[in-house]
Amino acid sequence: MRGFVITVDFRLKPGAMAAFRRLIDANAIASCHEEPGCRRFDVLAPEDEPDRVFLYEIYDDKPAFDAHLKTAHFAQFNRDSAELVLSKTVASYSLACEGTDPEKH
Repeated sequence: MRGFVITVDFRLKPGAMAAFRRLIDANAIASCHEEPGCRRFDVLAPEDEPDRVFLYEIYDDKPAFDAHLKTAHFAQFNRDSAELVLSKTVASYSLACEGTDPEKH
């Protein structure tokens, strides 16, 4: 496997975006800087949906993602953001082609 990808689609309570972004941005930065198996953690905010956030995360493999779920920064994000979220949809993928790295094809 070339990598393990997670996407998360959050639907937020109205007016919760600023507080949620503080929490998710801190989690993303900590994940990229403190977890050797985290290769990418992007926080996307759709321009036409003010109460939605989409995450795109790449880990070396599923065990690296499982380790992410056990970190203190994830636990804090998960706990502190729960009251801001209406729903979330999580999906996992195998990274089939990483377009920015021709050596991995």
